[in-house]
Amino acid sequence: MKKVIISIFVLSMGTALFSCKKSFLDEEPLSIYTPDNSLQTSAQFQQAINNVYNGIRNIYMGNINLDTYFGLYYATDFAFNATDYDPAAKLNAYKATMVPSYFIPQNIWTAYYKIITNANLIIARVPEASQLSDADKNSFLGQALFFRAYSYNILANLFGGVPLELNELTEPRYDYVRASRDEVYQQCKKDLQQAAALLKNINEVSDGVVNKQIANHVLTEVLISLKDYDGAIASATSVISYSGVSLMTSRFGRRATTPGDVYRDLFEYNNQNYSTGNHEGLLVIQTALNNLASVGDQTAWAIVPGFNSLRYVETGTSTKKNVMYNGNFVDSISSNGIGWIRPTNHFNYEIWTPGDIRNSSYNIVRDIRISGVASTSPDYGKWYVKDGYKAKTLPADFRDTIRNFYPIIRKTSPSAGDFVSAAGPAMLTNTTNPFGGILLNGATRLFMQKYMARLAETYLLRAEAYLGKSQTQKAADDINVLRTRANATPATAADMNMDYILDERLRELYLEEFRAVTLTRLGLLYDRDKRFNPKSGLTIETYHNLWPIPTTEITQNTGAVLKQNDGYQ
Repeated sequence: MKKVIISIFVLSMGTALFSCKKSFLDEEPLSIYTPDNSLQTSAQFQQAINNVYNGIRNIYMGNINLDTYFGLYYATDFAFNATDYDPAAKLNAYKATMVPSYFIPQNIWTAYYKIITNANLIIARVPEASQLSDADKNSFLGQALFFRAYSYNILANLFGGVPLELNELTEPRYDYVRASRDEVYQQCKKDLQQAAALLKNINEVSDGVVNKQIANHVLTEVLISLKDYDGAIASATSVISYSGVSLMTSRFGRRATTPGDVYRDLFEYNNQNYSTGNHEGLLVIQTALNNLASVGDQTAWAIVPGFNSLRYVETGTSTKKNVMYNGNFVDSISSNGIGWIRPTNHFNYEIWTPGDIRNSSYNIVRDIRISGVASTSPDYGKWYVKDGYKAKTLPADFRDTIRNFYPIIRKTSPSAGDFVSAAGPAMLTNTTNPFGGILLNGATRLFMQKYMARLAETYLLRAEAYLGKSQTQKAADDINVLRTRANATPATAADMNMDYILDERLRELYLEEFRAVTLTRLGLLYDRDKRFNPKSGLTIETYHNLWPIPTTEITQNTGAVLKQNDGYQ
């Protein structure tokens, strides 16, 4: 009897609760942030969009995972991993390594879907945000749409068709299916066209903020993928013809009066932003030395050879000596690296014509002076290559010419006088030198702005669209805008094919574009890697033109079948 009474009491309480006014039942969290109470004001939406920018920054600076980040550059026609010798490992052994369980495709997939998820939240919440002005609504919505489209475009380029999620997620989903690649590109097109209509021009926003020109630039690439070449030409032309952007053709910036060239000026510290007079960068990813929330770029650390271990036998003795004194900066023109990413011979030696400033000694250093011996040594100050010392490298030290010496790409390296020694976190207080040699997880990071895209690439994309229409002279004209700036031999209409454009992209955009993304977009990763990469080219297969869908995404998607790309088990 007692149990019945208790049951009736609970039922009565339940009836009473559900008959109360709704306002009594509404949760009003005072110290817990939810989308309902944290996305209302302009400041709160700014924090949300900042989180999206941070996701992009982490990818471009190598902070999602070093090997993942480097995987966007090497195992292509541009470079291979110089840390692996025998047996080959990582992506040098492409067939054995690029499998569905490999962490590189998983990390890339996760990083971009996180950006999409955060962008979807903003896109869903902006229309109902009563405290936002119309101008703020346009700005936040335009930025979020851009980043969603940008991320889906990367994913479609690498993986082909991927699941499309366009809504704010309130609970986990396990029933995703793949949209086709064209369906993903069509969504990107829709988002980018809407974003371009909402966003302001580049000269009307702060440095590093998404703008109309970068939206139309990415739209150009998407339209090429959709084979809408006329649309791509129109989109690229809207960027190229906008009066607020232009190629930098004269010396500029902080070292304009010192020896160098305009291409080097594009990559000098503090020369990237629009506010500093550089009107070529369409979107510049921001970072700062003394900001603990900021992240530094690890590219130089990986791409520059490891001079610490570069040795030779001193003349007149049998003693091995370091070529560089303590592995110090090479003639004050580059930071010291570890030689993880070694450019291919195709990049180093085969694609250049005489006079091209992109291959000048200010941009790619091909010889260094010996300083690791006493000044009284007959070797001191001699050139390592020109004076024959490289040829005398002992067989036992063969790795010196693989990882510890090769042409030095300066695009990601500081200039003389811009160095800060790797003295740990104390260097955060240094404000006189622009580069932070702060050791983090053993990696020296470089704190400088970095291009997501430059106007130069817009010309290259329009040339690609013209080639798609077989308008080879117009394609050559666009290529020659860059080659004229570079003082390089002009291209002809007869030169125009996809190989030429890809080589020109290497010449202009080395260490800027994610080369693997470009080649998978075009279905040419296998072809270019097979021909030009002495490591991964040995094992790559045609099915690698698309990366594998990560195993965990397939196995966790229990409510539907997430199909794997052909060729992968």
